[in-house]
Amino acid sequence: MSPILLDPGALALAALLVLANAAASLALRLGLGRKLVTAGARAVIQLLLLGYVLVLVFESDSPWIVIGLMLAMAFVAGVEAVRRTTRRVPGIYKSSLGVVMVSSMAITFYALFVILRVEPWYAPQYAIPILGMVLGNTLNGISLGLETVMAGFDEKRAEIELLLAHGATRREASREVVRRAVRTGLIPTLNMMVAAGTVSIPGMMTGQILAGEDPMNAARYQIFILFCIAGGVAIGTVGVVFAVARLVFDDRDRLRTDRIRHLR
Repeated sequence: MSPILLDPGALALAALLVLANAAASLALRLGLGRKLVTAGARAVIQLLLLGYVLVLVFESDSPWIVIGLMLAMAFVAGVEAVRRTTRRVPGIYKSSLGVVMVSSMAITFYALFVILRVEPWYAPQYAIPILGMVLGNTLNGISLGLETVMAGFDEKRAEIELLLAHGATRREASREVVRRAVRTGLIPTLNMMVAAGTVSIPGMMTGQILAGEDPMNAARYQIFILFCIAGGVAIGTVGVVFAVARLVFDDRDRLRTDRIRHLR
């Protein structure tokens, strides 16, 4: 069955749902009407631009253009992960960028070379969507991990300093804060995996089915993507949480919560 093509008129009808939400917000005085309309407009512009860029990338058949786009996506994700938090520590942007680059690229190349064995490996039909799915979820995990670990060091300062005073290393003293942060960053991915196929049909599988793909093949691809996402989120969250645990201690193993800056 061939997919139904969406024209501008169909998209305009879909946009009425967002306008209805904005109207409800206005009626209930939620203060979200303008934000809903702005977010909807941004989504339209960004996705249409992405579609235009991907058409050019698909036509170019150049590995350098694909790699350039992948690096740009990872860079934006690394920055956005930190921007979503309410606390900052010096060096966190650099750490976040490094962790996002390593985790997302490692998972994507593992998927391309080992699992799918794509020929050529840089085929944008596979490389860009896989990286995008991994990045989107890794970004969320990193943001949650960052927020939780920095809040934990603030809240548990006295307890950590007491442990340090009794001879604990900084790794031992910060163990519970680190564990809680990693656990928090992984929970959304765990919930998504548990709910997949019972509570909800995940986005990638839905898209493939709407595009006319065989449901069983769509299910296999969704399983593959879920496992890739789980790997990326785990590596990214653990990496950034440990990076913060290093940045908030000085070279004498003293906890320096004064380095944590509160934005609001």
